[in-house]
This record gives sequence, structure tokens and C-alpha cells, in this order.
Amino acid sequence: MSKAEQLPDLSHRTLFDMSGKVIVVTGGGTGLGYMMSTAFVQSGCERIYICSRKMKNLEKAANSLNAIRKGVCIPLEADLTDAKGCKELGEEIAKRENKIHVLVNNSGVAWAAPMEKFDEQKGWDRVMAVNVKSVFYLTVALLPLLKKDANIDNPASVINISSMYATLPFPNMPSSAIGTGGWSYLASKAAVSHLTRTMAASLKPSHVNVAAIAPGYFPSLMTKHGDGSIYDRSQPAGRQGTPPDIAGPALLLAGRGGAHLSGIILGTDGGILSQNFKALPKEISDYWLPEGWKTQEDVRPGQSKL
Repeated sequence: MSKAEQLPDLSHRTLFDMSGKVIVVTGGGTGLGYMMSTAFVQSGCERIYICSRKMKNLEKAANSLNAIRKGVCIPLEADLTDAKGCKELGEEIAKRENKIHVLVNNSGVAWAAPMEKFDEQKGWDRVMAVNVKSVFYLTVALLPLLKKDANIDNPASVINISSMYATLPFPNMPSSAIGTGGWSYLASKAAVSHLTRTMAASLKPSHVNVAAIAPGYFPSLMTKHGDGSIYDRSQPAGRQGTPPDIAGPALLLAGRGGAHLSGIILGTDGGILSQNFKALPKEISDYWLPEGWKTQEDVRPGQSKL
């Protein structure tokens, strides 16, 4: 009896295995960064570096990760608001490693205020520095280590954390007060998404993938000031994201299963961008829609008012 071609192992053990990988996660002490770091450790990574400005958060996360496997996590304090800080972090990691396999550019900040009172330094300069500049300069600083072990079948992976707000045109954010806008945050995440594409085009020939994850609302320090029920009721599924919802995309892009994925923006927002925001109850839609949009019968992301 004839048989079909015997295929290689396509199980999760091959496609999502992190064994032998050295991983760097910025903002790895809390929120999405900690969720992804936990997934990498549980999936067998050799070593993981979590980095941010707040050592207290890093040490707390590292203690939990090292409880899973002793010595797997190393916390590094770093200020990534400028090229100098990114270079210094790259040099520190290079002292400890001769190669890395995955970089997750996850650090991010937000700012919300009325348009007429939007602070330039805190609202624009710092947001763009952390959310966009650090993605570029840290990737550049770690490129030699990323390229070291990369090959055509097992490329290195740069995973940038963008946001559903990269495409959502409404500046209102349920995590802040009604009447305020996250103008710079939306612009910064749109920049991250396009920077991802441009870096992917340049680095793929060196066997370095660059892709982005665009999350919706997840429990984090950035969303803790808002009303959790607003996040849940805004979602078509009735809930915000949970750790498996960010861990899955991260493991895909970091593993063999994502080796052919570069330049993509992978959304994990629970379908929120496809819904009719006008159909939400008024007490929910008030958190999303600018006042001028509320007279329309149907409002969808990307749809022009005119």
C-alpha cells in the first residue's frame, strides 16, 4: 500500500519549544512582559533577561520565574529612553552572552489628557522615546548577538509590542477619563507597527525576523486605573485578554512555528476592532467615541466621518 510523504515532527513540542534559547524581554517585570516571560520559561528557554527601570518589579518577577527553574531569569535595570541607555543594556548582555535568539521590545508608557492641555515632555517626548526609539536602538544594540546563531530554518526573532490603538482612530481610552485622549500613544503604536515592517524588510536576509503583536486590553499597570468592567463589556466576547492570549502569539513568533513569519502585525484583541462601537451601551461608548462621532448611526474603526 502506498503512503504519503512522511513529514517531520509538527507537534507543539517542535513548533513552540524554547529549549536552548536565550531571550531578552523589556518591561518583563509586570503585565504583558511578565506573562510572556513566564511562557518562555515554562516552554524551556535556557535563559531569560528581564529589563526595566524598576528593579523592585524585576526582582519580584525574577523570584517567581526562578521558582519555576532555578537560575533561568536574570533581572537587569535599564533606562531605555535614549540610545545611550539601549547601548549600555546591549553591552551588559554582551558581557554575559555570545548570542541571543529572541528580543521582545515590550516596554511602553502612555499619557492621556485633553487635546488643549497635552503636556509636550511627558505626553509626547517620553512616550515616543520609550515606545518607539527604544525599539529601534535596542534592536540595533543587540543585532550582533541576534545574528550570531540565526539561520534560514531557525531565524532569530524580534517581537515588538504594538497595540490595537495602532489602527484605531479614536483617541479616547477607557483606561483614562472621558474627555481625554491618548494622542501620542496611538501615534507611537502606529509607528511601532510600521517600524516593524521596515526593520523586517532590512533584517530578513540576515535571518532575523521582526514581527509585532498588537494586543487589546489586558490586565496591566497601564490599565489598572480604569474600570475593569468597561474593558470586559467593550469586548465582543465579554472579557479582556488573559495570559494565554498573549503567551500563544509570543511563543509562535519566537519558535520554529513562526520561522516564516516576518513583517506581520499579529492582533490579539478579542475581535474588538471588528465591532460596531456605536452599538455599545452609551455608558460604554462614551469611553471610546469622540463627541462628534456620536451622531452617526454606524461607526467602525477606519471609517471616515465624512
